[in-house]
Amino acid sequence: METKKIGNRIIARLDKKEEVLDALHKIAGQYDIRLASVQAIGATNHVKIGLFNTEEKKYYSNVLDQDMEITSLIGNITRKDNEIYLHLHINVADENQRVYGGHLNECVISATLEMFIDVIDGSIERQFDENIGLNLMKF
Repeated sequence: METKKIGNRIIARLDKKEEVLDALHKIAGQYDIRLASVQAIGATNHVKIGLFNTEEKKYYSNVLDQDMEITSLIGNITRKDNEIYLHLHINVADENQRVYGGHLNECVISATLEMFIDVIDGSIERQFDENIGLNLMKF
């Protein structure tokens, strides 16, 4: 992984076999990011994508182990209990251009990933909401 900061933007390149969430945690720690938006594109051969069941208040995940293009990875970085908190969604496309998407649980890079992180001055914390079952932004 390599990173470069230009103004309030951090540009990162992840390499083959790197895991996206691990890398993003390292970047957020290195640059002490408290609030940011994230976008990326690249390629993967292992991705775990989740869907939150609102009635059960539980995530269900599917694993895809095949060559896929990351057509869109978007999300944000906030804090929960002063710790880095990542909330990311991903769309991936297979060789027939079928697209799968949802909450990103895990993603291993097969070639490269190009990521842009827009750091926002300030901080947003998260707090667990019992009614929803999720960690919501607290303003």
